[in-house]
Amino acid sequence: MVTFWFIVIAFLWTGYFVLEGFDFGVGALLPVLTRGDAERRQLLGTIGPVWDGNEVWLITAIGAMFAAFPAWYSGLLSGYYLPFFLVVVGLIARGIGLEWRGKVASRREVALCDAGIVTGSVLTAFLWGAIFGHLVRGTAAATVIGGALSLSVAVLHGAVFLSLKTTGPVRVRARRAALLASAGAIPLAVLALPGIADAAPSTWLWGVALAATAALAVGVALIARRREGAAFTATTAFIMLSTATLFSALWRAPLPGLTVAEAASAPYTLTVLTWIGLLALPGVLAYQAWTYWVFRRRLTV
Repeated sequence: MVTFWFIVIAFLWTGYFVLEGFDFGVGALLPVLTRGDAERRQLLGTIGPVWDGNEVWLITAIGAMFAAFPAWYSGLLSGYYLPFFLVVVGLIARGIGLEWRGKVASRREVALCDAGIVTGSVLTAFLWGAIFGHLVRGTAAATVIGGALSLSVAVLHGAVFLSLKTTGPVRVRARRAALLASAGAIPLAVLALPGIADAAPSTWLWGVALAATAALAVGVALIARRREGAAFTATTAFIMLSTATLFSALWRAPLPGLTVAEAASAPYTLTVLTWIGLLALPGVLAYQAWTYWVFRRRLTV
């Protein structure tokens, strides 16, 4: 049960990083890719129906940690209290901007909403990488590299998503932005992933890290050839493989001096959680898949 729930939590974090990754990238690119309010509305319309649903993955992941691994939950959130507080601030600023932008009238208020979207997206994307980078390696360098990698990959992932979901000038600029973002994302991945794999050395973990880097390079090559759907699949694969590398490194000790077994709840609690998860999770996944299917078409200005 302990292993099963660790894998479940890794899966939930992976879903969050994949889905919120392009949300953060879209928000960060708002002032870069748009010329005028019509294009800004087009860009934000790509995530408008789904961004709040994507955040449910974070709530579920944190809730699962609280129930299945309370010692890990309490140690992580208290040990990284300030970064997590800033994450909440960033999510609130972005959420307010997205919700209120269409409800305000003056240019000043719209500009404030846009600033909240951009600031919240950039801040949160950087902080997630910084938190997990420090958690694995425990150094200032790992913190900065992890944050920079997380932000650059979010921008790349978001740019590829926009090239897949828009038409016209925004689509063209998004492809160019993806290529520019790759100039930072690929070197940072080459620098960061071996360090994560080194934290729990094993041959297969190095293989996963190398596969993640290869997926990122393939994604860049595909977007350069204007194959947006395949490129988005490749950047998604990079995030999934990188998260697998991360949580594999955390498997033995999710916090310094704390093993997974020590962090876990009692067997009865894990059994009850398993039944709840088996009943609820398929419906949630089906509903979110249906949502993306409904809003699958490209947006025009």
